[in-house]
Amino acid sequence: MKDKFLNSKNVDFLFDAILSLENKQECYDFFEDLCTVQELQTLSQRIAVAKMLSEKRVYTDIVNETGASTATISRVNRSLQYGCDGYDKIFERINKVDDEQL
Repeated sequence: MKDKFLNSKNVDFLFDAILSLENKQECYDFFEDLCTVQELQTLSQRIAVAKMLSEKRVYTDIVNETGASTATISRVNRSLQYGCDGYDKIFERINKVDDEQL
């Protein structure tokens, strides 16, 4: 279901562009063109924080390992608790792929 605040032709176009990427190298190329280094580091930090929270890691460990602020960790935690389960879907799929490669 589309969020009424995110729903726009531009966001749809962005998501279609991301879904068209075929491999990790294409992701690197696209996101390097699309994002600043800081933006990409921020996005990757958030998903790392979400993964650690989903593994029931404590805030102090997450701060030490990712450099994220406690405010960022709290925001990500709220998304995990009350969001659209987007992180959970991705983690399930990544874990499934990892399990299949073993």
